[in-house]
Amino acid sequence: MDEINNVVSENLKFYRKQNGYSLEYLASLTGVSKAMLGQIERKESIPSLTTLWKIAQGLRLSFAELTSEILINHVKKVPVERIEMIQSSEYGYIIYPYFPFDIQKKFETNMICLESNGHLSGTPYGSNSTVYITVYDGHLTLEVDGECYTINAYDSIKFNGNVFHLFENHSNSECRFNMIVHY
Repeated sequence: MDEINNVVSENLKFYRKQNGYSLEYLASLTGVSKAMLGQIERKESIPSLTTLWKIAQGLRLSFAELTSEILINHVKKVPVERIEMIQSSEYGYIIYPYFPFDIQKKFETNMICLESNGHLSGTPYGSNSTVYITVYDGHLTLEVDGECYTINAYDSIKFNGNVFHLFENHSNSECRFNMIVHY
């Protein structure tokens, strides 16, 4: 719970300043006292759900925007050593989930490496999903709903994500590609 209080504190400060609101003016918009708003910003008070809803409404934000981490400077570096890769020596693949599924943005992105003769099966992601693939190294054979496509290095392909699919590398060298799934 402490983590969400830190997020709310930072978001409250950010959105209040972004709108040019003083604590006093925000208090008049939200019905939450200036003292309480200041305590929340300084992480001295834990706001109730009712208070959070009032603040969100006063700032014209969704509850999720107020309570979810934002990237104030819009930069997030993801060092490869901090990624928990998914690996299968049996099927010859490594998945690097650089940006796991984000419910607000409705996407995820992974880098996938297929060894020679490696393969990876994919199940449907959902009826409104789209999968975007860009191959960086090697040649990828993609089977989508029974139909096969060959994607060479620097080529891209997209397909409806609500079908079964299979990624295969039939070459003698590694195939490396990026996959974005938009839900």
